[in-house]
Amino acid sequence: MTFFLIASIIKIVVVFTVIMVGVALITLFERRICAFMQDRLGPNRVGPFGLLQPAADGLKNLLKEETYPATADRWLFILAPAIAFVPALLTFAVIPFASPLPTRWGDVPMVVADLPVGFLYILAISSLGVYGIVLAGWSSNNKYALLGGMRSSAQMISYEIAMGMSTVAVLLLSGNVTLSEVVAKQQGSILQWNVFPLTLAYFIFTVAAFAETNRVPFDLPEAEAELVAGYHAEYSSMKFSMFIIAEYSNMVTASALMASFFFGGWDIPFWARDNHGPWTWWLSALTGLSFFLKTSFFIFLYVWVRWTLPRFRYDQLMALGWKFLLPFALVYLMVIATAIWYLHDRLGWSYDGRFAGVLFVINIALALPLFFALDRGRLVSGSMEGGKA
Repeated sequence: MTFFLIASIIKIVVVFTVIMVGVALITLFERRICAFMQDRLGPNRVGPFGLLQPAADGLKNLLKEETYPATADRWLFILAPAIAFVPALLTFAVIPFASPLPTRWGDVPMVVADLPVGFLYILAISSLGVYGIVLAGWSSNNKYALLGGMRSSAQMISYEIAMGMSTVAVLLLSGNVTLSEVVAKQQGSILQWNVFPLTLAYFIFTVAAFAETNRVPFDLPEAEAELVAGYHAEYSSMKFSMFIIAEYSNMVTASALMASFFFGGWDIPFWARDNHGPWTWWLSALTGLSFFLKTSFFIFLYVWVRWTLPRFRYDQLMALGWKFLLPFALVYLMVIATAIWYLHDRLGWSYDGRFAGVLFVINIALALPLFFALDRGRLVSGSMEGGKA
């Protein structure tokens, strides 16, 4: 028990310190990528290569004046940034980020809390972040902040359902709600990564993840170009920064979930040594590096999309969630569940490359009408009747 407590404390300190430092560096990473795409330099004067720019920004926010609106609900106004910030960090606690680390007291699982209900924990904790945004908009007693909070809450609730439906397909295939088992089920060959047998579930999850993190093209709650900053219009100093930190923390967690659910987690492709013991420290380091690279790719995807696509109109955003993603997720879940049942129970196949290949063919057959026949430019490309009006 003593070893378990000490190991847990060390993992908590290390993991969340890495996340907080990583979030600061991601802000620099995004600004440099933005500058590259716009053919300019970006921040490069504070420290070597601009690496101390996040520290300078943090110091600036710490030293800025704290303002409180005269008619705001003071305690809820202070509490709202913490409610938005904390769930983004807690969700990462159940994500395995490397193979077990051997010690003289036994193998240590490289996950902060290897809960047997890790998937349910993710759904429960991640849905709490919307309360911070709603309270921020309401407690400010500002009409613009309230509208931003309402828009954000409607958006997050709408896309949570589609996201949950897409991950149910992952659970059907893995047969377990523990994330360590979900990752273990994908080991063996790269074809067994869930992105192949569940291609469209990955597509739905990615779209919903962009909407849940309020990133372009789903950044309607903020919409800096046409609104007064949305739900955090009245915030300043570190309370304002906590909303930004929460957004980037949610990006990290969503990227880690994409890697874990659909890309094998810490599994190293084209190498069988990491699929079984005996575990070694260098194997834990290599698998941790593999997980880091996969997560970093999806963080880059967030940045890439932000500086490439325009945002949706609000009616397009809601139509995409309710009229397109949710019905399709329900139909897709029914088709995949039927296919898994037939292959496993009727044909007696075990889950291997052949099993995954058949599911991949089914996904391709569903993707063709999805991308080329169903939308026809009426949901996300604008309405012609509305344009004429």
